[in-house]
Amino acid sequence: MKLLTPRFWHWLRWPAWLLSPLGSGHDFAHNPVIGSALLNRFGLHLARLLLARLMTGWRRLFLRGLLDTPLREAFHRDGFIEVRDFLPQALLEELRAEVAAAEGEVRECIQGDTLTHRLLLDARTLRRMPVLRALTGHPVFAGAVRYVGASNSVPLHYIQSIRNGVREGRPDPQKVLHSDTFHPTVKAWFFLEEVPPEKGPFTYVPGSHRLDMARLRWEYRRSCVAASLRDGYSEKGSFRVEEEELPGLGLPPPRAFAVPANTLVVADTSGMHCRGQALPGARRLEIWAYSRLNPFNPWPGMDSALRGRVYTALLRRKWQRLDRLAAARGELSSWHPVPASELHRDAGS
Repeated sequence: MKLLTPRFWHWLRWPAWLLSPLGSGHDFAHNPVIGSALLNRFGLHLARLLLARLMTGWRRLFLRGLLDTPLREAFHRDGFIEVRDFLPQALLEELRAEVAAAEGEVRECIQGDTLTHRLLLDARTLRRMPVLRALTGHPVFAGAVRYVGASNSVPLHYIQSIRNGVREGRPDPQKVLHSDTFHPTVKAWFFLEEVPPEKGPFTYVPGSHRLDMARLRWEYRRSCVAASLRDGYSEKGSFRVEEEELPGLGLPPPRAFAVPANTLVVADTSGMHCRGQALPGARRLEIWAYSRLNPFNPWPGMDSALRGRVYTALLRRKWQRLDRLAAARGELSSWHPVPASELHRDAGS
């Protein structure tokens, strides 16, 4: 009798599935507990939404001192923070020079006709880049990321390049309005170059981070059918929304951040957002930051350099494991290594 059958492994995963609602898991299609239509009709998804917001608010109480009152109020009103003319011009030029000379492992993600390239800014890389290290440690930059993300842990920082319409493929799925996940989380962009409308600016629906009754009803309806959706993302917990739905949710039209260089934007990406439409070949270059933790953790964490080093080491090991698994299938992993020169291809376009 063959023991290690797919059915055996299926049953072996049930303990983890039963505990998964207590964590950040949000895959409706592959998790029979989180994706259960019956449990979600009884309010499982709504309970997770409400408890996660409660814990986020509690953690932010500990972090209020990291962000000035005007910026904090703007965030709670809109779901994002925007600061223009962030650095002195001379420092901005030094930062651009550092980024242009950056060395390290570059990874690529292919989504439709768009290529995204990222270089992870770990502690070792930042030691060689003093201006970039100062930017990521700037009180407003660091404070905004930590307050919005409700986490005092060191976020991940990358140099990121987005190249639009440069290959044959389906439309870029990131250009559809969506919420990243069911709980508040943070992403930040420091734009090294001007982002006109034709470069696909970051786009956000003001106020869509708030959990009012209209949003709760929308989330409830989606959760009851999410496991059967097949757009590639909603069934994994990143719900898509059509712009025509926004008035019914009491929300305004999306705002595109067509901004000058030297602008910082920090947003709660549980709000509805997307990458703007762009001309073929248009490129965006930025410093990108990201942080996410267990949404039900009541403690905001500690600012620990050791934790950051451990996390980035584990991330690199994960990438390498996924590379090996993809290679065994004759494929590329979702974030696969490419020559470092790809990061700066089409610079200035």
